Amino acid sequence: MNEHQPVFKTSQLELADAEPRNPSANPTMGEIISARFSRRGFLKGSLAVSAIAATVSPLALLQAEQARAQEGGSAFSFTEVEAGVDETHHVAEGYDADVLLRWGDAVLPDAPAFDPANQTADAQAKQFGYNNDYVGYIPLDGSDEHGLLVVNHEYTNPHLMFPGLVTIVEGEMTMNSLTKEQVDVELMAHGGTIVEIRKVDGKWQVVPDGQYNRRITAMTEMELTGPAAGHDRLKTNADQTGTKVLGTLNNCAGGVTPWGTYIMAEENFHGYFSGELTEDHPEFANYDRLGVPEGSYEWANFHDRFDIAKEPNEPNRFGYIVEVDPMDPTSVPKKRTALGRFKHEGAESIVNKDGRVVFYLGDDERFDYVYKFVTAGTYNPDDRAANMDLLDEGTLYVARFDESGSVEWMPLVHGEGPLTQENGFESQADIVIETRRAADLLGATKMDRPEDIEPNGTNGKVYVMLTNNTRREAEQVDAANPRAENAFGHIIEIAEADGDFAATTGTWEVLLQCGDPSVAEVGATFSTDTTVNGWFGMPDNCAIDSDGRLWVSTDGNNPSATGRTDGLWAVDTEGAARGTSKLFFRVPVGAEMCGPVFTPNAETLFLAVQHPGDGGDDWEGFGRVSYYEDPSTRWPDFDDSLPVRPSVVVVTRQGGGKIAV
Repeated sequence: MNEHQPVFKTSQLELADAEPRNPSANPTMGEIISARFSRRGFLKGSLAVSAIAATVSPLALLQAEQARAQEGGSAFSFTEVEAGVDETHHVAEGYDADVLLRWGDAVLPDAPAFDPANQTADAQAKQFGYNNDYVGYIPLDGSDEHGLLVVNHEYTNPHLMFPGLVTIVEGEMTMNSLTKEQVDVELMAHGGTIVEIRKVDGKWQVVPDGQYNRRITAMTEMELTGPAAGHDRLKTNADQTGTKVLGTLNNCAGGVTPWGTYIMAEENFHGYFSGELTEDHPEFANYDRLGVPEGSYEWANFHDRFDIAKEPNEPNRFGYIVEVDPMDPTSVPKKRTALGRFKHEGAESIVNKDGRVVFYLGDDERFDYVYKFVTAGTYNPDDRAANMDLLDEGTLYVARFDESGSVEWMPLVHGEGPLTQENGFESQADIVIETRRAADLLGATKMDRPEDIEPNGTNGKVYVMLTNNTRREAEQVDAANPRAENAFGHIIEIAEADGDFAATTGTWEVLLQCGDPSVAEVGATFSTDTTVNGWFGMPDNCAIDSDGRLWVSTDGNNPSATGRTDGLWAVDTEGAARGTSKLFFRVPVGAEMCGPVFTPNAETLFLAVQHPGDGGDDWEGFGRVSYYEDPSTRWPDFDDSLPVRPSVVVVTRQGGGKIAV
């Protein structure tokens, strides 16, 4: 056994490092960047720095950056955290970072105390779930100090959750099979949490008997709405209507709508299914494009709906955007099929100047696409009820990034272009069920793992996090694009035409190519004001604060990749400081940084520390796989009787005030 390699299937699934599923001949983003800049030559400003770092001498780049630096400074004011790796979290000097919610903490009033050695599905259904990812804050009565925290629970790490699963005999590690009770705990640890929180004497705390407190799980009944609802391809033995489904899976990033509903985005749902279909089955090609069945979980051993041989339509009921009304704990969550079916990373939105609402969506897989959805109806700020079904009607678009620096949003509408009956699309239902194939036919641009996408209402731009793509081939590289095996990712900035977020055209440029700028062959393009602590790789989630400033969290920095853990970085996007990055928060070893979100007054920052202790290779000679009995850290409790626990952290400024101002 190579002890430096992940051996646990759920961890490997989260890495999203399987063979690419996109068979189309559409150009990759790397090819677009290369063609664009090799034709346009030396461009002005930060775009030139991003595009031609490999063709200009280091001295010339330094002089250009120094000239820009003289024009103005960073929008962020704080003392940077030192990058590194250890067993706990770190926040910038002058700030407190308090653990607010941990896996197993009570959410419902009758929840039992967390007992990791005796977990049950009933207990977990009332407790905070596992692997918190997206975090959103919904004010109550407009308050910045009293509101609802909504949190996605993306996936489970059974090797860190349950004692006795991992055994080692003569140096050989074995992962034992899960029992039905453990699988049922996993089902209840998925989904999301809605919990009331309040700031008391300067510190945030959970309201234990909050009237809105709720757990949503992989067993919560949900309604399918929109074009695919009721379609034959969504009908199962348990649901002959094709409109009801149990639960939601692999909720990664998400969003809060302008009307105050909670968005959960179903991402790597393919990993939960096992079994086989023959190649002549009508869903075989559909599932192959999505990697179904991947079989990372053992759920099919005990629940037939996860065995595609027994329930071949069940996977068609996952991969959607789920909308939840947090103000009604009895409400039925709705899977909004109009926004397409793929591996959704998130769904951040903005009210357009014409009143329509625009949602930006990333399909988190190597060589897949960037989307947006524009509602047909308009947002009514004075009538919440009038907005509650806006997500059932609208236009879904996929992006093509051209070498000229333009972006075209191509509509995924039945009957337009190749999206016809002749190509297997009988109706709009087929298009949203097979969104990837429809986008393939339109010639969308293959991207390097599109994750969080955030519109910025302050400067009118849109920021696309592209985590990495180690499968890009070397022959795609030239002097203008030195990013073969793109391990560190990049960030693209889109400017929609005329500041209209619903526009079908716009322009784009690379804000940052990530990685260590001191290693020339990496081709990173941070400004020279960025310190040794300020650079990062693998951008994943992001947030725009009330001042329109960009904050980026990461997934994949580790001792072997970058010599540092993941964290939260403040990134300048305007003026002379554009491309400057500063480290504000650092997670414990093995963890990923998720869910950055601010209260409207920017005085509180909520962060999700996901899968702490997973991995930990090469940290201070650790050199072994981390599991329940022998984790690389016992964060956040540091109690030998408790396992490592994913948790939400709340950051406030000592003495009060806005963060990083």
